[in-house]
Amino acid sequence: MTSEIGATECYVYITLPGASTFVTAGRFVHERNRSGVPIGRFVYGRSYLANPDAVPIDPIDLKLTSTTYHTTALKGLFGALRDAGPDYWGRRVVEKHVGIPQLSEIDYLLNGPDDRAGALGFGLGPEPPAPEKNFNKTLDLEELIALADAIISGERVLDGPEAGQIEDLMLIGTSMGGARPKAVVEDSDGLWLAKFNRGDDKWNHARVEHAMLQLAGACGVHAAQSRIENVAGRDVLLVKRFDRENADHGYLRARMMSGLTMLRTEDTHQHRDRWSYLLLAEELRRISAQPRDDAAELFRRMVFNALISNSDDHPRNHAAIARDADWKLSPAYDLTPSIPVSLERRDLAMTCGDMGGYANAKNMLSQCARFHHNAEEAAAIIDAMEGQVKARWYEVSRRAGVSEADCETISGAFAYPGFRLALENAAQA
Repeated sequence: MTSEIGATECYVYITLPGASTFVTAGRFVHERNRSGVPIGRFVYGRSYLANPDAVPIDPIDLKLTSTTYHTTALKGLFGALRDAGPDYWGRRVVEKHVGIPQLSEIDYLLNGPDDRAGALGFGLGPEPPAPEKNFNKTLDLEELIALADAIISGERVLDGPEAGQIEDLMLIGTSMGGARPKAVVEDSDGLWLAKFNRGDDKWNHARVEHAMLQLAGACGVHAAQSRIENVAGRDVLLVKRFDRENADHGYLRARMMSGLTMLRTEDTHQHRDRWSYLLLAEELRRISAQPRDDAAELFRRMVFNALISNSDDHPRNHAAIARDADWKLSPAYDLTPSIPVSLERRDLAMTCGDMGGYANAKNMLSQCARFHHNAEEAAAIIDAMEGQVKARWYEVSRRAGVSEADCETISGAFAYPGFRLALENAAQA
């Protein structure tokens, strides 16, 4: 991490498959053209291209060639680089650390943490730094909760004895987790993403999300590993980092691309026309080493999100990872129920059938062939998953420590009536 502000170019580092140290992959320049439009340029270094172990940062848009790549999308930021930058919460921490709101995109990259999502790093020197070896410990969670609370409340945390502690909270620059306060912590099993409850939460999000990850597993979804830690009376959700693997010589890093990057879109509502499970299945076919398996897995996740009324299933909450040369769909994460008022129609954030994002069984059946399922196979999967959610959501939630009151609050999220509403009736709803 660097505190320099206003740089217009940086080097891009990467850890190659099987390695735990960075090598320099190329150089990224971010500036404005004559019309004032932000433009980004990236070129791989000659030594990197000559490396027999080199892999592309993005197998679609940043292939391994000597080409100088250009983009004006995403404010001049390539999607694969954006995925390695801090998310909404991470940007708040960077701004608090630097003391300047609304930094440039390259400033966010340079001031993000070393342990960001995926295998990339950024710096001002042609030689990459050594990987970060000091991580917050699970024993530090109480301190991290206090810092997160201070950032949420807008308190100043950079004065006095806490000044150095903000560096600990910088270890949160991941695209896995959205806007919720979080930090990366380490224990004997490896690295975990610690997600904290907020004071204005309507229910215990840590325990409910933990329950949803377990329920997803019961429905045949490949979900991220998680557990709950109680720290000074506060629940913290720990989600295992699936883009890291502990090895004798350090952490191995999997490359990672968000659904946003695979779909070549942005996370604003003006670009929602490409927020689509159908298109994501097609993009996975282009990069995945196991396209049929990944398409089937994506179908299950789509159905599960509909069954728990997860309206926060936007493309950044989906990802592909590559531990070696091959890409595949990552484990599911950020599975959270919502409780919209409507009982007839609830919509996912992404298109799932002929009727857009309508979280409805027949709507998802309408395009099941895109996921390599025939109608009979898809209907059987939906029926089985609906049965599991109806029969087990309460038991799984209570076993995960969700209170009776919180179960009552979220009960309307599961297999809501509109999930089985006839499409012709839904069109009038």
